[in-house]
Amino acid sequence: MKRLVTATAAVGAATLGYAVGVERRNWTLRTASLPVLDDDAYPVRVLHVSDLHMLPGQKAKQRWVAALDELEPDLVVNTGDNLAHRRAVPDVLRALGPLLDRPGVFIFGSNDYYAPKPKNPARYLMPKGRKKRIHGKHLPWRDLRAALIERGWHDLTHRRTTFDVAGQRIFAAGVDDPHLRRDRFNEIAGPVDAEVVLKLGITHSPEPRVLDPFASEGYDLVLAGHTHGGQLRIPGVGALVTNCELDRSRARGISRWGADMWLGVSAGLGTSPYAPARFACPPEATLLTLVPRSSTTTRKDTTARRTTRRKARSEVR
Repeated sequence: MKRLVTATAAVGAATLGYAVGVERRNWTLRTASLPVLDDDAYPVRVLHVSDLHMLPGQKAKQRWVAALDELEPDLVVNTGDNLAHRRAVPDVLRALGPLLDRPGVFIFGSNDYYAPKPKNPARYLMPKGRKKRIHGKHLPWRDLRAALIERGWHDLTHRRTTFDVAGQRIFAAGVDDPHLRRDRFNEIAGPVDAEVVLKLGITHSPEPRVLDPFASEGYDLVLAGHTHGGQLRIPGVGALVTNCELDRSRARGISRWGADMWLGVSAGLGTSPYAPARFACPPEATLLTLVPRSSTTTRKDTTARRTTRRKARSEVR
């Protein structure tokens, strides 16, 4: 019995050490190809980044994110939770750096508005615990918003807009964070007044109550973050929780929502500083290649790949 207890403790310590010391820094590029564009459209590459949870001084993460610019995306989508500290705005901007010269859209999540606080991780396993909100101090999200807008990115917080990407018209709209119950879909509801090749929706938390109206309004694709992919996954089982009402099978990756809409949920690139561990769920960004609905291109490839600066370049060649 003592040997069993000792062995179990050793395995647990090794697993925790890997989750904290290795996997949470194993930044990975996930790729997928989706047939969502009009039949006469040209392919569009979309880089989806989410949940940076940036702290001052996280230079390795900043370098990895900045190197994603070598993928030459046509559009960058940021689905929130960029901050984890009141002094992290410059660090987020350094990470996004060259990507800010490309077309981009963004919304914010709860951790852009409020600093993280220590919490009992077990509360996420309990439905009532997930509903209880524990907010830290206010974060300077307005400073981040102003900087992103100054670089030409579109704030889609309860906004809808039409813009050109790769010479084609795209319609995009978003809602404020449903995790904080700030979403007001009625403010972006209504028909599109222009011919577009794509209707794109973004939200931080992929709550079904928000995904359903996106689908009913005819959106082709909705991108979200928030779930961290479950953060701690059990091989063969998957995510134990999503930290929202989304089912566990959709905690990360690409899936269908209804008959006509695609949903892309990013596992994100960071963690709370008070829960700095990932297991069987490396931090990720996603490169989506959007193609015409009539295309014979592989529908999806959600195999995660570890990416360095050199590998990030080779992914798209």
